[in-house]
Amino acid sequence: MKNLRTSVLCACMILFSLCTVAQDQKIPINEQDKNKPHLFDHLPAKISFDPASFIGLGNKQTGSIISTDLSADAKTTVMFEGKLVSSGSNENGNTQSIVVKSTNYPGATFSMSKVIKSDGTTTYSGRLMSFKHGDLYILQQTNGQYELIKKNFYDLVNE
Repeated sequence: MKNLRTSVLCACMILFSLCTVAQDQKIPINEQDKNKPHLFDHLPAKISFDPASFIGLGNKQTGSIISTDLSADAKTTVMFEGKLVSSGSNENGNTQSIVVKSTNYPGATFSMSKVIKSDGTTTYSGRLMSFKHGDLYILQQTNGQYELIKKNFYDLVNE
């Protein structure tokens, strides 16, 4: 009788494990969309940039309309228009950040930060990007000058 009860219990466990659907679920994996349209095709690969003048726009009131030339080079003009979404700094002024949602590049947002280190040096970081498009700009320092450098979206973002 004890062997029959054990056999029935084993058979029930096997049927139960075969009927479970938990093993059938697949893990969702996002594939990279290599066919995203490019938003900045008409702009140069490198844009000379003055981050101090741009971060200064954060002194305006949130919601203000911003219109500025991104290029610090007199030969190149890259107009950027948008709405100031956010700006802030800490109490001692060592960090400052600004976020501007673009109106002339639909879906793009320019975010930038300024950090004053304890040794007195100032560094800037930022990017101009849209999650719907396949290109973006990253702020990098090259030979002591800041530049916005064009990159592919998936060089920076992994999904």
